[in-house]
Amino acid sequence: MANKGSILMERYELGRLLGQGTFAKVYYARSIRNGQSVAIKVIDKEKVLRVGLVNQIKREISVMRLVRHPNIVHLYEVMATKTKIYFVMEYAKGGELFNKVAKGKLKEDVARKYFQQLINAVDFCHSRGVYHRDLKPENLLLDDDENLKISDFGLSAFVESKRQDGLLHTMCGTPAYVAPEVINRKGYDGAKADIWSCGVVLFVLLAGYLPFQDSNLMEIYRKIGKAEFRCPSWFPPEARRLLSKMLDPNPSTRISLAKIRGSTWFRRGISTSSKSTIVDYVSTDLASANTEEKQEVARIPNLNAFDIISLYAKFDLSKLFEEPILKKEAKFTSWKPASVIISKLEDTAKRLKLKVSKRDAGLLRFEGTKEGRKGILAINAEIFEVIEAFHLVEVKKSDGDTLEYQEILNEGLRPGLQDIVWTWQEEKQPQQSEDQLDEQPNDQLQQQQQQQLQPQQHLIQQEQLP
Repeated sequence: MANKGSILMERYELGRLLGQGTFAKVYYARSIRNGQSVAIKVIDKEKVLRVGLVNQIKREISVMRLVRHPNIVHLYEVMATKTKIYFVMEYAKGGELFNKVAKGKLKEDVARKYFQQLINAVDFCHSRGVYHRDLKPENLLLDDDENLKISDFGLSAFVESKRQDGLLHTMCGTPAYVAPEVINRKGYDGAKADIWSCGVVLFVLLAGYLPFQDSNLMEIYRKIGKAEFRCPSWFPPEARRLLSKMLDPNPSTRISLAKIRGSTWFRRGISTSSKSTIVDYVSTDLASANTEEKQEVARIPNLNAFDIISLYAKFDLSKLFEEPILKKEAKFTSWKPASVIISKLEDTAKRLKLKVSKRDAGLLRFEGTKEGRKGILAINAEIFEVIEAFHLVEVKKSDGDTLEYQEILNEGLRPGLQDIVWTWQEEKQPQQSEDQLDEQPNDQLQQQQQQQLQPQQHLIQQEQLP
């Protein structure tokens, strides 16, 4: 590890100081290889060891490896020397959202855009069993296109951190943004605490100041405990109602993320589907038309000998030519005619509220009607003719969230297609999110299959801290 500092300088050209804290400094840098702008967080290892924060650093690495999302700062790599730890991260050129709010309240549409991105990213974190616990405008960055990026997962917690009572007990966060149950020290639900903080952020975006203010910290805590705040006159009625539900001092009755996303004020301006590409479902009886059946089969691509051999894990030759990747796909074989397979796929998709957006040469594309955690889910189903009357169908996620795809596949497509399936090909890799498994060594896959959401043990083994 002693040469890691020189490796850093070989890979990156360090520039100006962007910011600093007690244990770390953040610098702007450029990749020497491709000129990409990055931010490098340089942590003083001696200080971290002295105050016992090594586990916190390891947890932050684990979390950032796990939560890959467009609205979360991306961690590219981690390096270390005897004295320093380096986080190479996505560079957010727009700086902190706090700097915008410090100049005054934001326009409603601008505030809503940032809030929508915040909620989507927080919802994604929670789906991976991660609670941020320090959400505030200072930890929300903006990129070149003014898109929000959550940063600083140093105080985050995993779902596994809960005690036997099912609650978290570490008091942390920034006083003005912390939930009342966290202050009470009786245990709290990390998801509910994050929702409270998001409510405070929304208030700040719309008002330009904090909902709970006082020169005395204990008075601030008293106001937080009673949710004692007043919305300015310019707040829209729908936003007031949403805020009152988010800043509910009782976590058991506080609004959920799902209901926030379904609220009228939140939904405004969001398109529920890609209307330019999605066409209405049209039911057709292809099986009864022999001529159409022949045309359909003729258009379906045939598999050559190499393709057929490669279908089976024992004879997978692709690893000789390319790096192994974790494909988010499933395959099944069928003796049914292509037209019957197509019709069954479309019928099943319709029941699952998926719309056909493309139908061409044995390729079907289905899209969801609602935006998920990583955009609208899109699934491709491609049919190949192996021999006459014997087909292989590949079902693959092309857009959206992997866990949502797996839920649709396992709970909807597999049971819905069972009467046309001869056999499902066994998965070559465990079905997990690319966010968990990105850049992981292949010899860890068996362990990860059993521990899908226990990242603190296995996600940082590529960058062991000395």
